[in-house]
Amino acid sequence: MCREYTNVKTNKTTTNRLKQALLHVLFWLAILFFFTLTFSADNTINSNIFYFSLFLMPITIGTTYISVYKLIPDYLVTKRYFLFGLYSLYTIIISVFSIMFSVFYGIAFLTDFMFTKVESLTRNTLFIIACIYLVVIVVSSFKLLKLNLKQSKYNAELEAKILEAQLKLKEQELKYLKMQIHPHFLFNTLNTMYGFALKKSDTTPEMILKLSNLLDYLLYQVDKPSVALTEEINHIQDYIDLEQMRFNDTLDVSFTSNNCTDTVSVAPMLFLPFVENSFKHGKILEGKLNIDIAFKCSGRNIDFSVSNSHEKSQSTPNGIGLENIKKRLELLYKGQYKLDISESNDSYQVQLNLELPHG
Repeated sequence: MCREYTNVKTNKTTTNRLKQALLHVLFWLAILFFFTLTFSADNTINSNIFYFSLFLMPITIGTTYISVYKLIPDYLVTKRYFLFGLYSLYTIIISVFSIMFSVFYGIAFLTDFMFTKVESLTRNTLFIIACIYLVVIVVSSFKLLKLNLKQSKYNAELEAKILEAQLKLKEQELKYLKMQIHPHFLFNTLNTMYGFALKKSDTTPEMILKLSNLLDYLLYQVDKPSVALTEEINHIQDYIDLEQMRFNDTLDVSFTSNNCTDTVSVAPMLFLPFVENSFKHGKILEGKLNIDIAFKCSGRNIDFSVSNSHEKSQSTPNGIGLENIKKRLELLYKGQYKLDISESNDSYQVQLNLELPHG
């Protein structure tokens, strides 16, 4: 199998080389015809002019190939401009002397050194040099254009690969952040359920049901790129209900949502970590843990706020969940959000404004 593949590849390479060689032969035949027609006195094809043009072909081909296969790719494209200029100057000097040599011996060979026999050749040496270098310049220009197009294509492909790699890296980082959120959330909720089980509370079945809904959301919905905002709000409500059961009369929660519809979608688990932190780091003052949570929606703009009772003497809450949500916001909504976190003597506030893109 490998041998067959190698043979096919070799045959394909050989075919391509033969096609390229044939194109080169046809091109130089066309240049020969161009020289023959250009160097003749009356623009008619003459055998002497044809043979004279044939004398000029080796220096024309040699100079052209030196330019397109050595000077341009090895020095100009690689920005070795000094060497390019130096070797180009050498090439011009050598080629000019070679052209003059070819002109002289071409005429001498065709006339047996009887130069009067080539009256049909009325073009001077300077014009002949100009014609040869016209061919060199035109071919070199096409070669340079081809190299530029090839480089542009390579750069575009490289940029696409870099963007693809950055996208994959971003996806992996988001997955990593979500994996960190999972155990943090489960630790809190399972602790709450464990406490109720020890008390053999009658509300344990209701708590298990709400926890089941939250786990379903956590395990299956969180992997989606986006969920309806109303779904996120409903699960925040389930979380609040669970915490309400745990805190009983020591908890006072205000939770409102205005003008938030299911037509607005957000990344899952975007707001819940802030709510978690308000319960985890909140302080019971005068017998109550006060928490205010509010959503205000206007078109594709979401204003989310959460505040909780707090003592400034406490260490500032800065847990895993909060740090991860900041990273997720930067990855998902860079330039589209504003997050303000502040604290006073008796409260801790989070204000998040999110401007969702259209479509």
